[in-house]
Amino acid sequence: MSNIFASLHPQWRSLKAIWARLSSAPEDPQARAQVPSRSQASSFHLLWRLPPEVERGAIGLAEVSAVLEVLVPPQVPSLYFWALQVDFVAGHRVLGGAHVGLQWNARYPGNTAANWGGYAALELGGRLLPGSRSWLPGFPEDSNTLAYTWLPGLPYRLRVFRSAERELAWRAEVTDLASGEATIIRDLYLSELVRRGPLTKAGVCLGRPLVWSEVFASCDAPSVRIRWSDLRALTEEGRLAEARAVLVNYQAESAGGCRNTDSTVDEAGFLQTTNTRRTTPQGSLLTR
Repeated sequence: MSNIFASLHPQWRSLKAIWARLSSAPEDPQARAQVPSRSQASSFHLLWRLPPEVERGAIGLAEVSAVLEVLVPPQVPSLYFWALQVDFVAGHRVLGGAHVGLQWNARYPGNTAANWGGYAALELGGRLLPGSRSWLPGFPEDSNTLAYTWLPGLPYRLRVFRSAERELAWRAEVTDLASGEATIIRDLYLSELVRRGPLTKAGVCLGRPLVWSEVFASCDAPSVRIRWSDLRALTEEGRLAEARAVLVNYQAESAGGCRNTDSTVDEAGFLQTTNTRRTTPQGSLLTR
């Protein structure tokens, strides 16, 4: 998961950290593109704006999805990760979070992979969430990341929803919209997180979705561009909620972020670009 969440887990942090950054002073949009190379991960995020009753948690979400296109793919072997992230929520309590996305990952054939993994909240141990075995090939030590063939320029829908096969399990799938083929990645199990309470399958829902890019390449690696579109959620009441606006967050340079990343909007969706001139300041609202 994006390293903006590192205070709760080496790879997971509460969304409070994002809102804290959004309330800080914007970074200089005129910052030059040429910056020193670095080896840490750099991440930048788009926080969905949804109806007020959804944002404040009065209405939970039963399903969340987003369409991802890698418009300009990486040209270096470093890891790139583009993901849709959600919280698992019971009432007003955050049990944990998870992310589903595509990766440019040199460990896998063609450098392409998919990932569906999550973590418990810190107060519940911060541990990796267990889950089902996937039909997709992978490595024994990493059940979250699996081989999946994706192609630049094609749209892929990432979707998180309840599994019909097990109580308190959440499934992620990726659909190649060019061919229509949907691939189940795996299920994540939340039963250990709620076993102390009277919660049932219907007692846990999704909340606070966002999409992000996490880049392990140096800041001056060749520019990469992706597009997010069709950001939508289904409420527990069965109502469609679409995010036509997003809040922009950039990982601070002092925390290892690159100052030459940018989030913009075009006629088809929201763009995230590396190694470019930043034109959208920190904390901006992008609207389609």
